[in-house]
Amino acid sequence: MQATTIDEVILFLDEIIEQNKKIPSTMGYFAALYQKVTCKVKEGIESGFFDDNPRMEKLDVIFANRYLQAYTDYQNGVKPTTSWQIAFEKTDSYWLIVLQHLLLGMNAHINLDLGIAAAEVMKGKDINDLHNDFNKINIILSALVHDVQKELSLIWSFLAKILKKTEKFSIILTDFSMKLARDGAWKYATLLASSPEANWTQLIADRDINIAEKANIVLDPGFIAKLIFKIIRLEESGTIKTRIEILEKD
Repeated sequence: MQATTIDEVILFLDEIIEQNKKIPSTMGYFAALYQKVTCKVKEGIESGFFDDNPRMEKLDVIFANRYLQAYTDYQNGVKPTTSWQIAFEKTDSYWLIVLQHLLLGMNAHINLDLGIAAAEVMKGKDINDLHNDFNKINIILSALVHDVQKELSLIWSFLAKILKKTEKFSIILTDFSMKLARDGAWKYATLLASSPEANWTQLIADRDINIAEKANIVLDPGFIAKLIFKIIRLEESGTIKTRIEILEKD
């Protein structure tokens, strides 16, 4: 399952979403959110939002293919990167709330895969030429935060409103995804770009170990947060299928 165009990325994500609705599996949560992000990037490309729109489609495809490959490998019993292995293994965990599933996917895809994709698309070129468009991705991601809050409030109801009022929800989501995407992933991309390609395999393996460890922030956020999350989990409405459908909404 490897795409060559952004339209193929969207189609493959749709296949994953539908597959996980039928199982049903919480793997569909991240796929639903990711498809929404990809559609927004496609809109940006078609409207000329980026400095180099053909390059942005190429970046999007390289980026998405890392997720698609990890997903396919895991389904076929082949070990993906450790960061993705953790995210996929935890899809069977009863006590993880929807947000935690999303954050585990973001951790692997943004903090590991995005930097690799950026370095890949700029091979043989000055990676700094990509920086402005890289930041524009974050503008799109940030614009989706409100949508995600709205959708999860349909799943969490009362407790989601409390989290929104105290701004804790926005802080958790934006800090973990947007800021790390802008800072950590870009720094890692420049590290790869400035290193001999022969060293990339080891650099990626080292990064994977570090990012896999960051998953503990999501899985074990502390006693009080875990207690709140357990209450939220018990209050989550609907089925896995209906939650995926909520995350799919525009």
